[in-house]
Amino acid sequence: MSKVLSIEAPGEVALVEEKLSGIHEGGFRVATTHSGVSAGTELTFVKGTNPSLTSTWDHALGLFTEGTPSVAYPVRGIGYMQVGLVVETRTRAVSEGALVAMCYGHRTDYVADPMEDRFVELPDDLDPLLGIYVAHMGPICANGLLHAAHDLHGPAVRHLGDGVRGRRVVVVGAGVVGLLTACFARACDAAEVVVVDETPARLAVAEALGSHVMAADDDPAVDLKRRWRHGPGDRGADVVFQCRGQPRALALALRLLRPQGTLIDLAFYTQGAQEVRLGEEFHHNGLTVRCAQIGRVPRGLAHAWDRERLSHETINLLRRHGGVLRRHLITDVVGFPEAPQFLTDLAAGRRHTVQAVLCDDVEEEGG
Repeated sequence: MSKVLSIEAPGEVALVEEKLSGIHEGGFRVATTHSGVSAGTELTFVKGTNPSLTSTWDHALGLFTEGTPSVAYPVRGIGYMQVGLVVETRTRAVSEGALVAMCYGHRTDYVADPMEDRFVELPDDLDPLLGIYVAHMGPICANGLLHAAHDLHGPAVRHLGDGVRGRRVVVVGAGVVGLLTACFARACDAAEVVVVDETPARLAVAEALGSHVMAADDDPAVDLKRRWRHGPGDRGADVVFQCRGQPRALALALRLLRPQGTLIDLAFYTQGAQEVRLGEEFHHNGLTVRCAQIGRVPRGLAHAWDRERLSHETINLLRRHGGVLRRHLITDVVGFPEAPQFLTDLAAGRRHTVQAVLCDDVEEEGG
C-alpha cells in the first residue's frame, strides 16, 4: 500500500491509502525519501482557484473552454518534486539502492515504468534533500534562462547563460522559482542580479543566497533606471524574470525593463490582471513578454536542449551552491502524517514557507 496526499475539497486535505500495482517486467518500485511542496501550484487546488477545476483544458486547441472541468475532487497525486529510493527493480535501467528524482506526486511509494516515467539518477555527491529540484523544478528555472538566451541569440544558443552573462538582471518574486532562477543567473555570470519582492523575510533569504535585493513597494524601477544607464533614453534591466503569480508583480516587472527589453514570465496567474496596464510601459517602451514553461523549450532548440540537459544543469548548480541553498531555501521538513494539516494551514495563511519538504524520516533530516 502507498499513502497518498488527497485534496478532498477546497480546504480539506487528507492522507489516504492506495493499493500499489504489481511490478511488471521492466518496471521498478521506489520508496519516497523526500517530496517537495510547490506552495504556489499545489495550493491552487487546496484553495479551489486552479482553472482546471472550473474549465475544460483542450490539449489539441490549447484553450480553456466551458464544459466539464478537467480536474475534479478528490485531487490526488499532485506534486512534482520527488526523490525515491529504488527498493525493487525488474529492469537494467536502474539498480536497487539507487536514489532517483521523479515527478509522481506526494505518495510514500510508487511503481514506475521507465518507458512512461522520467527519472534522473542522483549522483552520490549530491544532497538527496536537494534532489527534489532535479527532475522538474530546477529545469523550470533553467528553461527561463534558456528562453532569455534564445531571445538574444536565436538558434545559436550554446550555453545556458548566453542570455544573462554580463547583463543586468532582475528577478521579481522571491519564492522558490525566483530564488533558484536568481542562483542560475549568478552562476551564469550575470553582471548583477537584483531580486524584488514584497516580503522582508523572503528578501532576507535572497540576500543570504547572494543576490542584491529591493523592496517591491519602494518602486525599484525608479532607482534601478537611474543606476542602470545603457544610453540616452535607454535605462533599466536587460532582462527581467517574472516569478510571482500576481498581476501587480507583472506590472512592476514591465516597469523595470529597458526599452525593447524582454520579460521572461515563469509565473502562474489564477486571477484577473487589472494592474497590468498595457498602454503604459509595455506600449511606450516596445517590450516583449515571453512565457517560459517547462513543457516547451524555445523553438529550434529542442534537439540540443531537452529536459535531461536542463536536469544536468540543475545538478551542476546544486553541486556548486548546495550548502547555501540547503541552509536558506529549505525552511520546513514535515513528516507525511503531518502533511494534510500543513497544507491546510498554508492555504489558510496560518503558516508560511519558502520550500517545504515532506520526508519519511523527519528526525534524520534534522527536523
